[in-house]
Amino acid sequence: MATGRKIGVFICHCGGNISDYVDVKAVAAAVANEPGVVVSKNHMFTCSDAAQQEMIDDIEGLELDGLVIASCSPKLHMFTFRDMAERGGINKYQYVHVNLREQCSWAHTNDKVGATEKGIALVRAGIAKASLSVPLTALRVDTIPKVLVIGAGISGLRGALALSDMGLSVFIAEKEKEAGGTVKNWGRMAPDDQHGSAIVKSLLDEVKMRENIMLYTDAEMIEKSGYIGDFKVTLRVGGKEAVQLQVGAMLIATGFDSYEPQEGEFGFGLDGVVTLPQFRDFADHQEGELTYNGKPVKNVVFVYCVGSRQKKSEACPEPNQYCSRYCCNAGTHMAVCLEDRPGDLNQYHLYRDIRTYGHNETIYEEARTRGAVFMRYPDAEAPTVANTADGLVVTVKDKLMGGEEVEIQADLVVLITGMVPKKNPTLMNLLKLPISKDGFLNELHIKLRPVETVIDGVFLAGAAQSPKTMAESVGASLAAVSKAGGLLMKGYVDLEPLIARVDTDKCLWCDECLKACPYGAIEKINFGEKEVAFVVKSLCKGEGACVPICPHDALDIEGYTDQQITAMIDACSKEVVTA
Repeated sequence: MATGRKIGVFICHCGGNISDYVDVKAVAAAVANEPGVVVSKNHMFTCSDAAQQEMIDDIEGLELDGLVIASCSPKLHMFTFRDMAERGGINKYQYVHVNLREQCSWAHTNDKVGATEKGIALVRAGIAKASLSVPLTALRVDTIPKVLVIGAGISGLRGALALSDMGLSVFIAEKEKEAGGTVKNWGRMAPDDQHGSAIVKSLLDEVKMRENIMLYTDAEMIEKSGYIGDFKVTLRVGGKEAVQLQVGAMLIATGFDSYEPQEGEFGFGLDGVVTLPQFRDFADHQEGELTYNGKPVKNVVFVYCVGSRQKKSEACPEPNQYCSRYCCNAGTHMAVCLEDRPGDLNQYHLYRDIRTYGHNETIYEEARTRGAVFMRYPDAEAPTVANTADGLVVTVKDKLMGGEEVEIQADLVVLITGMVPKKNPTLMNLLKLPISKDGFLNELHIKLRPVETVIDGVFLAGAAQSPKTMAESVGASLAAVSKAGGLLMKGYVDLEPLIARVDTDKCLWCDECLKACPYGAIEKINFGEKEVAFVVKSLCKGEGACVPICPHDALDIEGYTDQQITAMIDACSKEVVTA
């Protein structure tokens, strides 16, 4: 372990989140005499302005050259403390964050003594790492003021217009032959009775007027290389033409697909049993009294949560366990639309829970007061649909009537289907974006970085990320626009220097590191009289898969070197003695 260092250790109570289960003062006392430590303190909230100023005073007064802060997750405050370290005069990469909350106090709430001992070991490991830290400099990359938007639905089109307003050049790539996404054929939509087709038309008309937007339809990405600020992309347009693009960022707005019920699921496959999208297709294009196959419709039964909030079973081995969010709004709004039609039409809505949150609650109330009948069925006893001599019959147990079984004669049964992830394996393979447990594209952090991905410069927009209403999709798209715009407008971006490095003396090119790297950040170059590995700094994420695979021990990760990791293990292994 390095000697002659001046390291400050600061431990957070986190308002009780840590100190309720870890004896924070005992941890601070136990590490006070570790090699290199010149100050060891605890604060109620290290992230507070007062605590940060006290740490800055210690950095300056004691001339610290290393910093260890033991607090909550680095996802919350790593950048907070990095900025604080820089204000105090320490290189921000000589600050080490120890997660004493998620990795210690919350994991051992029933064992304060054991949690305290573990906390001491974790902080010792942080001190060992800090003692071997060296100043690092962020990698600055120039950015190209152009953006590729993948998907020309509502989210993609609205995002493209916002980027255009910023003065950025925008390319839109739509896989289908016609832009507009799922909404382009819809009629009246909740909550404002706007027509989906009209919204899409207005967006497309505006896109066509913008000189800095280029829309490609029947277009698919077939190649991608480069890095944040300078992606090189090849699109195949019209099935044959190859278009080369160079952009600084990408917005993924690929949208969603509607759930397709299995044969027999809620009677699907029987004449008169349709999905909500199918119902929309013919209902939106009819005026006057509603008809189906030329016959007037008198009784319509809507079944909610079809394809959402499913439970695993033999018939459904891979259930969609999430709520699709927009379905209840769509169903209750359709009830209002039907009540506006002439004719004597009865409608029954069979639901598990109604989730018309926010202002959409008024639509649900209007549907109820105007005559739509809502019947709540038990989770474990879904409605059944049968074809009888008298037509379709829906049987349901109504919890609002004490579980009484009700039979409803139906001219139409509408299955209100939810959203499912859009399948696009070619695009996913090229972008290497992670998928959530529900199959949608996964953000970096659901609260702190909700539209960013693990690939710097690639952002998520709309329902490609999760089920959303149209308003939520547009909101997410504009959030992605703000991130992309902020990235490109200043002309450069600073990247983390915590990346792989090659010892050219040890390296004898064998390509094992190239095979292991999921980001393609390794290249072969000539170095003197031999071939060695070369790390493309702007592509490397410091993920580290290349390090253990190297047979010559020629690779290391800045900030997480073998020497640092070994020192941390040794520090953790020391016997912990508490009072």
